[in-house]
Amino acid sequence: MRRLGFLLAPLLLVACQSQTSDPAASDAVVNADWDNIGFDAKEQRHSPLSQINDSNVSELGIAWFKDLPDARGQEATPVVVDGKLYISTAWSKVFAYDAKTGEELWSYDPGVAGEKAVDACCDVVNRGVAINRGKLFFGTIDGRLIALDANTGARLWETQTTDNSKPYTITGAPRVVKNMVIIGNGGAEFGVRGYVSAYNVRDGLLKWRFYTVPNPEGKPDNAASDEIFAKAANKTWSDGEWKESGGGGTVWDSIVYDEDLDQLYFGVGNGNPWNHGLRSGGEGDNLFLSSIVAVDPDTGKYLWHYQETPAETWDYTATQHIIQAELPIDGKMRKVLYHAPKNGFFFVIDRLDGTLISAEPFVEGINWAEGYDLATGRPIENPAARFYKTKEPFVAIPGALGAHNWHPMSYNPKTGLVYIPAQQIPQGYEVPVSEIDKKRERLGFNVGIGWAIGQLPDDKDVYKAAIAATTGRLVAFNPKTGKVEWGVDYPAAWNGGTMTTAGNLVFQGTSTGFFKAYSADKGTELLSLPMQSGIVSAPSTYMIDGEQYVAFLTSKGGAFPLVAGVAGGVTRQLPNIPRLVVLKLGGKAAFPPLPEKGEVTWDPPVQTGTPEQIAAGKGLYGRNCLVCHGDSAIGNGFTPDLRISGVLPDTQAWASIVTGGALKQHGMVGFGSQLSDAQVENIRHYVVNRSIWTKENLPEMTAPTPR
Repeated sequence: MRRLGFLLAPLLLVACQSQTSDPAASDAVVNADWDNIGFDAKEQRHSPLSQINDSNVSELGIAWFKDLPDARGQEATPVVVDGKLYISTAWSKVFAYDAKTGEELWSYDPGVAGEKAVDACCDVVNRGVAINRGKLFFGTIDGRLIALDANTGARLWETQTTDNSKPYTITGAPRVVKNMVIIGNGGAEFGVRGYVSAYNVRDGLLKWRFYTVPNPEGKPDNAASDEIFAKAANKTWSDGEWKESGGGGTVWDSIVYDEDLDQLYFGVGNGNPWNHGLRSGGEGDNLFLSSIVAVDPDTGKYLWHYQETPAETWDYTATQHIIQAELPIDGKMRKVLYHAPKNGFFFVIDRLDGTLISAEPFVEGINWAEGYDLATGRPIENPAARFYKTKEPFVAIPGALGAHNWHPMSYNPKTGLVYIPAQQIPQGYEVPVSEIDKKRERLGFNVGIGWAIGQLPDDKDVYKAAIAATTGRLVAFNPKTGKVEWGVDYPAAWNGGTMTTAGNLVFQGTSTGFFKAYSADKGTELLSLPMQSGIVSAPSTYMIDGEQYVAFLTSKGGAFPLVAGVAGGVTRQLPNIPRLVVLKLGGKAAFPPLPEKGEVTWDPPVQTGTPEQIAAGKGLYGRNCLVCHGDSAIGNGFTPDLRISGVLPDTQAWASIVTGGALKQHGMVGFGSQLSDAQVENIRHYVVNRSIWTKENLPEMTAPTPR
């Protein structure tokens, strides 16, 4: 009887499928879930579902939504397995919902200490979870890797993957490969040594580790990377600050497993300090910074690498989303990687051995290099870009925030196009001149550049130009031709990740608060739903009981809003609403109305500082405060706008926070270990100056950003 049932089951399934002509019904049987952060191992973020398509996508409405607890950046892609939807949120919290009804099933708070936020370069974000055989895996801001029971949320095990006395963090999603959980870390801006590790899914025990930067003491690490560093990579580093800082090279996001070739790929981040002249004396390519590295997934043993930006010096990470695909070249189908990193060039790389096939620009205006020499695989650089050699400032396009940052791109096999959340954010670089910028500190960025060039002068026309120059774009790139097939311009940068489907659709949320859909082949806008808040996350899609859903998170957050200041443009005026939103055809749910903005009296305190104190405060602010509180102290909507702080008039209250850490539970630790009382007071004088100047010169900005 058991044998007969075994034989009948597949026949019944085939019969059920053959009785319907609805493609969605077939999809519901075969492709219902979004069970991997990038949909599947290839991480193309392409769903074969087509119930929602280019003819009916305009009928999408809200099926259900859930407000989330923390008004910080929400960057995770929802993962859906067996009718349950899982997300990670700010502060490394995890939630599970019924994917059809929105009922909360469980939540888990790992209890990250608030003061750890000071080690997070780019907000207290988390980009997602991994699900495997009933277990859920995620990383935390304080460097832990945690396994939960996916059905109940009960903790199964926990492993500290980093030295928590150092400024390591985890913001990226882990991947599960062959009974191992693979995870990297962040912290390169502050000064750490990067690595990627594999842990046993059963108990969290370390199986192997691959360091991306040599051991500063020249010793073996008893790690998978020892052999390649001994043979070759050590030779690409010279004496410099990397021996003190650790060199950077953190693997803070993209990790991809190749099921066809049984290879593991990961992207490596920027160096520390950024300034190659300080980091390595201006000598050597500094492997494996800004590289894609392939290793044996069982052992972590090095297989090959391709370095996209040799001797990286502009924060041009290679940690952006990696896609596996097949591409016909000269009549032969080749297994390739698609990669669009910060530096502005789209790379097609042979997955077998790391050979560069092509490298073409996916944005306009790139000025650090004019292209790539395919014979050598190296960029053809603009000599002026090496600011530490010329001793002259250089305004780079793209800047450190990149032509494409962490926001995931997607690939549609039918159109052959890759959909990239691109942006234009220039940045100036110069060698550090002041003693403040030269000194390495425990708190704050240690990147080896002068911070003054990144702070706008007091000029209304410059402010307007900064807003106009900072834009976003959805780019549909054709890897076969090396050209942009079509594009959509956005008025602001930092727009969400993309997803594409068999319904001839590409979806993307925008930083200006809309969730949009375009035809994947032509780029025609088919949907634009207002979402009350910005969107930086990437969406996913799934099917339950014959209905297709689209899920994503809303919020403002991440690196750009933290530092942007006035360049944030219109996005500054959006409220920051952390929310999970799920759409379906004919959805009728509605958000509650936004609360009315309260009256705010812009009343700067009297300036008591001298011009010399204000100038000193500006330098100190740039070095210690700008990366969280924005250029010129212009707030962003999720960390306090210091220009209207209630403690700004009170020297003692100000010092209790900035020096003493009275708000450390919210992430504002005390800087008393590296700033004197006089320096802290000078920073206050500078912020008072900013508040007064804003009121006198920019009355349209005297309403603070919503929170």
